[in-house]
Amino acid sequence: MKVLMFGWEFPPHILGGLGTASYGLTKGLSLQPDMDITFCIPKPWGDEDQSFMRIIGMNSVPIVWRDVDWNYVNSRVGSYMDPQLYYDLRDHIYADFSYMYVNDLGCMEFSGRYPDNLHEEINNYSIVAGVVARQQQFDIIHAHDWLTYPAGIHAKQVSGKPLVIHVHATDFDRSRGNVNPTVYSIEKNGMDHADCIMCVSELTRQTVINHYHQDPAKCFAMHNAVYPLAQELQEIVDQRKPYSERKEKVVTFLGRITMQKGPEYFIEAAKRVLDRTHNVRFCFAGSGDMMNSMIEMAAAYGIADRCHFPGFMKGKQVFECFRDSDVYVMPSVSEPFGISPLEAMQSGVPSIISKQSGCAEILSKCIKVDYWDIDAMADAMYALCMYPSLHEYLQVEGKKEVDGITWEKVGQRIRKLYDETIQKYK
Repeated sequence: MKVLMFGWEFPPHILGGLGTASYGLTKGLSLQPDMDITFCIPKPWGDEDQSFMRIIGMNSVPIVWRDVDWNYVNSRVGSYMDPQLYYDLRDHIYADFSYMYVNDLGCMEFSGRYPDNLHEEINNYSIVAGVVARQQQFDIIHAHDWLTYPAGIHAKQVSGKPLVIHVHATDFDRSRGNVNPTVYSIEKNGMDHADCIMCVSELTRQTVINHYHQDPAKCFAMHNAVYPLAQELQEIVDQRKPYSERKEKVVTFLGRITMQKGPEYFIEAAKRVLDRTHNVRFCFAGSGDMMNSMIEMAAAYGIADRCHFPGFMKGKQVFECFRDSDVYVMPSVSEPFGISPLEAMQSGVPSIISKQSGCAEILSKCIKVDYWDIDAMADAMYALCMYPSLHEYLQVEGKKEVDGITWEKVGQRIRKLYDETIQKYK
């Protein structure tokens, strides 16, 4: 089966959970011997793992014909794409885009990030998708998150192939209900055109059905997973000091420090814990628009000396953080899924998660609290820091549970939905 996927980020260059999920999902799917995946991203960097799929850089797809030398094309795109593909794509330009701003290869530039002109990049990405869809051979289209829905729609219109969209989050999650009408319209348009909607949790599925008015019959919960730790990462977490030897316990928040993630509830709970003991430190690993206000809040509560803000972390840094943590907390107000608790538990860190998170649907060996119940959150933090038997139980059983939640199983469920979607589409 040939799959044309549209995504926005891919490891090792990630800006959030979307890149991590995209990697795991494609890797899990690729374990099926007949699976052939082409993954499109705005701007590859050349160090992406293409051992199990191929990447097309949308910044290297020509939309205006240029007469350029092979060696020059190879010097520009050869680190991440076969130069011959550039010429093959050039032969499938299907409209006059000479009015668009393009570079010397006839391609549009992309930041590969989330720039101020994000909506312009989303639109440009969808234009390029038409050229890709005319040249590539595929059975089904799979578009990840609202950023690529317009590209998925365009590819469907050009190719006549069925469209699957993957809802990793909605604007209701990101905005606490203060929805951006432009983003909402892009999301709803993608859902309306989709033949199958995969949602990262039942929580998200209900949002799609109730707020975007989608047919429940085409909406499916598709929970995320984790992939086994690489040897390098396992060696990092194996360096953890035994619980009994850690004089000061560390409670960690790891994620975007923004409204959706509920960082203020973490600070409130930290204050309550520190009212009972002074032997705990609190780590805010991440960055976001609420970072400065959280620093000010910690100072106002008089606990700034116990709170640390190391900034955004990725790759090895995440697991170094888990190695040095005794408890992981995800107090999200609205979390479509949330992979980080799975990574924490996989690393041997007992976790506290909000009941308002998608991963709460599949995890049982952790402590679940309502994000707004500060006392319950503080009690759970305190108990895991003070009671070795509880800590050991959740450490051991949590790791066992997460080790059984694999991307290979997710890939098998996605393949089943692919087959059903193609069959209905015929």
